[in-house]
Amino acid sequence: MKKKKAFILLNGSAPNNLPDLSQYDIVCAIDGAFNYFEANNITPDLVTGDFDSINTIPTSIEVINTPNQDFTDFEKALQILKHRGFYDIDVYGGSGKEHDHFLGNISTALQWKIGLNITFFDNFGKYFFIEGSIYLTNIIGKNISLIPLPIASGILTEGLLYPIKNETLTFGERIGTRNKASKNEVQISIEKGDLLIYISHN
Repeated sequence: MKKKKAFILLNGSAPNNLPDLSQYDIVCAIDGAFNYFEANNITPDLVTGDFDSINTIPTSIEVINTPNQDFTDFEKALQILKHRGFYDIDVYGGSGKEHDHFLGNISTALQWKIGLNITFFDNFGKYFFIEGSIYLTNIIGKNISLIPLPIASGILTEGLLYPIKNETLTFGERIGTRNKASKNEVQISIEKGDLLIYISHN
């Protein structure tokens, strides 16, 4: 069975370009992110949030008001999508503007990394948590950073300029920023902990 794929636009820095939205089974605007869609004459399938930063609440598409302040609008959107059977989630607008929102989004993705496959995209690159191992292709020459949150052990890489061989990275001590793909194919695996992977666009 084909896994359903969702697109989320958060209200961070506006993306320079959007992907082909027709590849997604649902396109979601989170609260004030709908302002971007409206300004660019794009109609999402769903608008959700507590609506504290939206200019106009639409009436011709699905709208879900989620006023519960115990969770962020991003968290509440993920709850909705997971309940509807979505697994692969591409997120734009998750960084930029106020940094506490960006850090909160990373925290949310960490909480959901077991149940959902969440990938963030911005104007500079993409980033995501891995579980076990990942095989990357067509990335030679791109910057790749490995960020432990807070500790990741048993890390093994192949295809990076500075290989990591069964080592431990610790936030605040040693992290793996600004490595580079020396080959067109890169493999990264982890035995224990939480590891955020960042890949530059160029």
